[in-house]
Amino acid sequence: MGESIYFTDNFFSKGTTEIFNSEQEVVGSLDLKSAFSSSVAILDVDGNIVVTGSSPFFSRGWIVKDQSEQELGKLKQRFALFSKKFVYHSYHHGKYEIKSEAFSKEYDILNQDENLVAAFKKVSGFFQSPAYELSSNSSHLAMEELIAVVMGVNLTIKRNNSAGASGGAGGS
Repeated sequence: MGESIYFTDNFFSKGTTEIFNSEQEVVGSLDLKSAFSSSVAILDVDGNIVVTGSSPFFSRGWIVKDQSEQELGKLKQRFALFSKKFVYHSYHHGKYEIKSEAFSKEYDILNQDENLVAAFKKVSGFFQSPAYELSSNSSHLAMEELIAVVMGVNLTIKRNNSAGASGGAGGS
């Protein structure tokens, strides 16, 4: 696969973390706005917002916007029994399927022709913030847009895990 970058999610999903390339050079940063809101900004090395991602109030989707607040696309989870599936609808480049096996931490991003255009995986996360490796050979989706999509997948999985944990608690 092509270019790879690395970034982390803060444990409490708040604050700024750096984005690194494979040579361990800082190429930008990830600003997780607050532990109580569902939004993220992807910044360039000069601190300028390139792309944002957010989940509108009472929405199950994740909206990706450019620095001018123009929507680039929307991520939604798809129902699947023994796997994890998402669809990212890029308003300029069509639909992309994001899929992973049920207990895997590796995800493939496929275009409409089912060609692999990017992949990401969680490379750590036990008692520390999850770190992701994102590799892309897409000529259509910018790395910053892909990071926003990965963070949308991450947030959705966190919500699902939280809902599952709270739904299983109860007394008799």
